[in-house]
Amino acid sequence: MATVICPRSALVALGSNLGPSEELIHLAIDLLQKHVDARIVTSALWKTTPMDCPEGSPSFVNAAMALHANSDLDPESLLHTLLSIEAKLGRKRSGIANEPRPMDMDLIACGPHQRESTLLTLPHPRFHLRPFVLAPLSEVAPDWILPGQEKTIETLWLDMKESQSNLGLSRLT
Repeated sequence: MATVICPRSALVALGSNLGPSEELIHLAIDLLQKHVDARIVTSALWKTTPMDCPEGSPSFVNAAMALHANSDLDPESLLHTLLSIEAKLGRKRSGIANEPRPMDMDLIACGPHQRESTLLTLPHPRFHLRPFVLAPLSEVAPDWILPGQEKTIETLWLDMKESQSNLGLSRLT
């Protein structure tokens, strides 16, 4: 049964392609758990080919989290927490788009909120175009329909797998 995302839930995508990526993903999840009063459901880890990255960029390890909070989540506060964790794990923003990084955490959705500002767009405007986001999201929130979408995350993922022959990813765990 399809479910519209509830006010106390959020979806976060994680990626790393510098350093001990698998370890960094697990550390990011642990750090977020210490900052939010929520039950966190995590996906498997996925190895993915870099997409829209500078030439020669290493492969990524990606995952996703569904947060089920005990109170309403504020999107801007959650984004600030994610950016703080990225920095703590060594991310430096040089201005080069999609450059290799030890940690990337994207807020994909936060409750039923829709936003479009210079700081934050919700839901994430390209989540449905990225196999490295849809594959792990389909494990943690398959039946969710995000604001502005008509299909569940699982249906979006299945449609993508059916329409594209080489998605550039494989499940690690």
